[in-house]
Amino acid sequence: MSSTGTPEIDTAELESLRAAAEKPLRVAVVASRWHTQVMDGLIAGSRRFLTQIGVEDITLVRAPGSFELPVLSAAAASEHDAVVALGVVIRGGTPHFDYVCQAATDGLLRVALDTGVPVGFGLLTCDDEQQALERAGLEGSQEDKGFEAAHAAVSAAVEAARLAS
Repeated sequence: MSSTGTPEIDTAELESLRAAAEKPLRVAVVASRWHTQVMDGLIAGSRRFLTQIGVEDITLVRAPGSFELPVLSAAAASEHDAVVALGVVIRGGTPHFDYVCQAATDGLLRVALDTGVPVGFGLLTCDDEQQALERAGLEGSQEDKGFEAAHAAVSAAVEAARLAS
């Protein structure tokens, strides 16, 4: 696993994001239902980041699976300033993994480009469950991809609003 190059998110940056938002942000967290333990960690990490920067309007939307993340993210984008898409796909013995990962990835990109609403990419694409647990932000995990995806979505939303003004 490589987290090399991951930017540090310090308190000053959190304060800067909080101050830069000219209005209260509305953020949707769209999360798959598969792999409950991993998803619980990803959702908690997203909420932790959003709470730290003072976002109060957080809507949790549960998707049946990662394949459905794009359509639900598109629906959420119409009423939110940012979307955090969270899911996990674990490789199996068939090409299903490749199809779901590619479709979800392409779909989430399309949502962001078509709506102009930033989508934080929190889709874990892992070879096994242990890799997913290491990225889930749980106690003992090496990474917190839910926190990182929420950070990316909000940072992009704040920057896009700045560019539009």
